[in-house]
Amino acid sequence: MPKILLVDPSGTDRQYIAGLLGTDRELQWEYASSGQEALEKLSQSRPDLLIANVASPGREGLELLEQIHRCWPTVPVILLTSAQTAQTTAEALRHGAISYLPRERLAERLRQTVAKVLTAAGVQRLQPRLLGCITESSCLFLLENDLSLIGPLIGYLQENLAHIGLLDPAERMRVGLAVEEALSNAIIHGNLELSSQLKDLENHAFEKLLAQRRTSPPYCFRKVSLEVSITPEEARFVITDEGPGFNPQELPNPLDPANLERCSGRGILLMKTFMDQVQYNQKGNQVTLIKRLRSQPPCSQPPSSYCSDG
Repeated sequence: MPKILLVDPSGTDRQYIAGLLGTDRELQWEYASSGQEALEKLSQSRPDLLIANVASPGREGLELLEQIHRCWPTVPVILLTSAQTAQTTAEALRHGAISYLPRERLAERLRQTVAKVLTAAGVQRLQPRLLGCITESSCLFLLENDLSLIGPLIGYLQENLAHIGLLDPAERMRVGLAVEEALSNAIIHGNLELSSQLKDLENHAFEKLLAQRRTSPPYCFRKVSLEVSITPEEARFVITDEGPGFNPQELPNPLDPANLERCSGRGILLMKTFMDQVQYNQKGNQVTLIKRLRSQPPCSQPPSSYCSDG
């Protein structure tokens, strides 16, 4: 049963957020009304996910994120924030948050975001002794337009990174989410040619058209390829769809407050924040994600002494 630590000074807001997820899955909840209380609870019992509901990340919030990322790197943090804090939200991602959600979109997006993060964090073990012998890895996947294939594929890729001994758990999680966003975009916007603006409508138009095009020509015949190359120096992911493509120069700025509030801006921001290089081809039907691999500094003891991943 996944355990979630929800950090929010308002008891009313805590009840509302927990209620949004309560009907979707069985969850074990812990609550904290401040960053200090959150650190105390982290030192006692490690949750599977931390959700921080703040009006603005601010310097104190960023320091909290940094400390959690440094001392409990396997605990992902979802930041709930307002659309007016675009720059600080991007900074929060750089300081350790694994994802974010505008508070105005919680009712429609919270379940999906939590499910993605828990999937990325809960990688299954795959033959550890054998995978521990891998020093380099390359593979090619050809996917149908089935979003349910993405989760297991991300788990497999993270296992390869883990057993080659590259990146810490938090960084592997971030790489997984970036690749997941790219694969989802290739299926939804590339092969099925669905506009991201449909996600912002409230009449389920997006889900209806998604189901329709998955079984209708020419969309149903298209595939997405994923080329993966992992060496001690870098992890490279090349995602190609068979759609008509788009002009990469026309990509919206994900830091624009208007785009941050929309569901469609999240994927671009996560990819560009979590990867060292994001490059589209001229046609716009292929994106290359590169993560340069480097050794991670050990966890240094913070003044509050809450430095444990156990």
